[in-house]
Amino acid sequence: MAKKKPKYVYFFGSGEADGTSQMKDILGGKGANLAEMTSIGLPVPPGFTISTEACAYYSANKETYPEGMREEVLENLAKLERLMGAKLGDSENPLLVSVRSGAASSMPGMMDTILNLGLTPTSVQALIAKTNNARFAWDSYRRFIQMFGDVVMGVPHHEFERALQDVKDSVGKSLDTDLSSENLQEVIVRYERIYKRFTGESFPTDPIDQLFKATNAVFHSWNNERAKKYRQMNDIRGLLGTAVNIQSMVYGNMGDTSGTGVAFTRDPSTGENKFYGEYLMNAQGEDVVAGIRTPKTIETLRDVNPEVYQQLVDIRSILENHYHDMQDVEFTIQEGKLYMLQTRNGKRTIFSWLKTQVDMVNEGLITKEIAVSRVPSGEFGKLFAPVLDTKSIRDQGLEEVTRGLNASPGGASGQIYFTAAKAEEMAAEGKDVILVRSETSPEDIGGMAVAKGVVTSRGGMTSHAAVVARGMGCPCVSGAGELHINETKKTLEVNGHRLSEGDYMSIDGFTGAIYATKIPVRSSEIVQVLNGNMKESESSIFQNYKIFMGYVNELKTLGVYANADSPNDTKMAVALGAEGIGLCRTEHMFFGGNRIMSIRKMILANNVVEREKALAELLPMQRGDFEAIFIELHGRPATVRLLDPPLHEFLPNDHTSRHELALQMGITVEEVAQKSSSLHEFNPMLGFRGCRLAIIYPEILRMQVRAIIEAAINVKRKGILVHPEIMIPLVGNYKEFVFCKKVALEVIEKIFEEQGMHVEYKIGTMIEVPRAAITADEIAKEAEFFSFGTNDLTQMACGFSRDDAASFLGPYVNDIDKQFYDYDPFATIDIDGVGKLVDMASKLGRSTNPNIKLGICGEHGGDPKSIAFFNQVGLNYVSCSPFRVPIARLAAAQAALIAKDSKK
Repeated sequence: MAKKKPKYVYFFGSGEADGTSQMKDILGGKGANLAEMTSIGLPVPPGFTISTEACAYYSANKETYPEGMREEVLENLAKLERLMGAKLGDSENPLLVSVRSGAASSMPGMMDTILNLGLTPTSVQALIAKTNNARFAWDSYRRFIQMFGDVVMGVPHHEFERALQDVKDSVGKSLDTDLSSENLQEVIVRYERIYKRFTGESFPTDPIDQLFKATNAVFHSWNNERAKKYRQMNDIRGLLGTAVNIQSMVYGNMGDTSGTGVAFTRDPSTGENKFYGEYLMNAQGEDVVAGIRTPKTIETLRDVNPEVYQQLVDIRSILENHYHDMQDVEFTIQEGKLYMLQTRNGKRTIFSWLKTQVDMVNEGLITKEIAVSRVPSGEFGKLFAPVLDTKSIRDQGLEEVTRGLNASPGGASGQIYFTAAKAEEMAAEGKDVILVRSETSPEDIGGMAVAKGVVTSRGGMTSHAAVVARGMGCPCVSGAGELHINETKKTLEVNGHRLSEGDYMSIDGFTGAIYATKIPVRSSEIVQVLNGNMKESESSIFQNYKIFMGYVNELKTLGVYANADSPNDTKMAVALGAEGIGLCRTEHMFFGGNRIMSIRKMILANNVVEREKALAELLPMQRGDFEAIFIELHGRPATVRLLDPPLHEFLPNDHTSRHELALQMGITVEEVAQKSSSLHEFNPMLGFRGCRLAIIYPEILRMQVRAIIEAAINVKRKGILVHPEIMIPLVGNYKEFVFCKKVALEVIEKIFEEQGMHVEYKIGTMIEVPRAAITADEIAKEAEFFSFGTNDLTQMACGFSRDDAASFLGPYVNDIDKQFYDYDPFATIDIDGVGKLVDMASKLGRSTNPNIKLGICGEHGGDPKSIAFFNQVGLNYVSCSPFRVPIARLAAAQAALIAKDSKK
């Protein structure tokens, strides 16, 4: 039986399509949705898609095509020509096409597009005769030369822009649309000279040559620097490449009855259920998204062409009912007729994600499960991002210097810089940066990634700056036309104010306001409600959050605890949904006031009697802290880690501080220095810390256990449930645990006898030493819980110091040619290494103690990808910092949905 010939090209047109929206991996998002829109009867210009498989072959085989692909392209081109009744580059009835990229995951602006392909000196004359519109034809030709030269042949974009500006200046025109046919022909002459100067050849006049060179350029753009950086920043992995969409051109630049636009079926900033978008008349698509002209809002189209506006409104409903999600669409109006060029699931802020999904559940469009699965858990923390302090603005009488478009919500304040490179440099020095540009381009992605906020003087709500900033959750004000930016002098002027590089600016991405000063930022609405500073009824954001987290709680199976060391942190963690404390670091309670002096007395003591005297001072302090924490928990469990860090961390390390300590303690500076020297370790993270402190100085353990249990009894007497869990840190040998547990039990039994009251408690350990993971079955015979300390476990398993690894770990993760680790192992669990230790220890522990409680309290407890792994391993809970609790809860629910689907 003959082997089936591979298919690389898929046609769509006249209500029929070879592909569907389920074929995104092969057709890319754009190609799949063009096919789908065609199939459901929307007005889509016909065309064909070259698959991502062809791109993968091209990239892997020295930029050559797979066998048969060229012939398939020509066959489908002939089919398109027959359907359109026109021929590519024809001298009488020319067909023009667009050539666009489209990967399976949306990457707006990162890869390349070529419009008006097929124009030549011959076909442009035919286009003039066909349309009786010379200006339109010449405008299309100059656009094609510029895009082809820039994208395909690498001619510097600014060379074309300079030539265009020179012609506008010479005839006294400010806008491209003001240029006449004659002016445009002069632009073309200059463009052709520039093209030849940079490429060494004349502009191609063979339309088939143009087509395949453009296809190559789109394939090649899959691996350009900005596309690779975008995929890395957005964690887009495992894709074959980009598809190439070749589609018959429709023209928005044919005069005042033509236009182009971008719209969202709901507001991408707030999620409000209203049609939202922008358009320009007498323009092509790139004019809107590039920010060269400031567009009009979609509502005004009702006055320009009510029939087309109503058709768009109807299509809005069709698309949402078909895709069950907010859509981002591109359209063109050619001489009063509407064409749909793209639809995709819209990129939006986390505020919009929250509202759209809650609204769609209420509307019956989607289920709670779908809503929870969609909201990006990695973005969820931005709900708690700060905003500009309006009280400070009011009290100081501050006035905005100008206002632009509120392109991406959030408040930001920082020092202004005018290039992405400078922004990256200053951010690396720890400065808060506001990136200010006339308009951003894909090359600015690095600067935008580190900026606290982005400001542009040109461009609309769907410009590059707006779309990318919204996706990043970065506040953005775009189209602030009163800003006069001089990037050469590194200054801007606006309404009598002059700002230089490094001066402060504050922006309000909710309103579009810009202030020429530094303004404090304050908590988000959700945090204000949780803190009691705003009524729940006053915040629609909080109301949507509360409803959505109700869905989350119905679906998740993994517990989510918080790492908290104070009553205030505990209170906020509980308000954010924490089900307990997974890590209370007692050493954090020793700093400040008399406490640090008492701990230093204990360290500097020369004998047990002196140590116990100092510890007696600490006992009531610790007990009081635990009581306050237990009260805030309202019966939720609290895992309290006994003293863990090496003792030298509590001692001063400079002469002045040592002298002050010596005076306070009535000893000599030499004695302080001698003690510090005796505690010095070459590698303290592997030295005298954790359970080793309790073994050598059991009196420390006794004091802390007494503080925990006495606090629990005191709280229980108030009628509040309490569940303390005592964690013995850094155990590597089960005998260490047995020793410490025995001492703890003796203290606990003595307290119960003294107080005449018992409380429930657990004693367990932190698994952070690889040997503990390997011998977990032995430890579990005595331990009631394991809490994986994946920070130290990663350090010891990988041999990386978290404090010192930055010098090489960046290239290990980010260099695509190396990439020894998929992710920073301190941010996302190293599944193949450290993850195996966690899995092994869990299974070993349960083999000897089936009821053992298993959790994780390292930084990985708040990382969504890590949480998916911990859910798969079968841990009982994860623990993370308070403000990461909602992220962890959402990630846990999404992990449960994935597990449920995998069982099906």
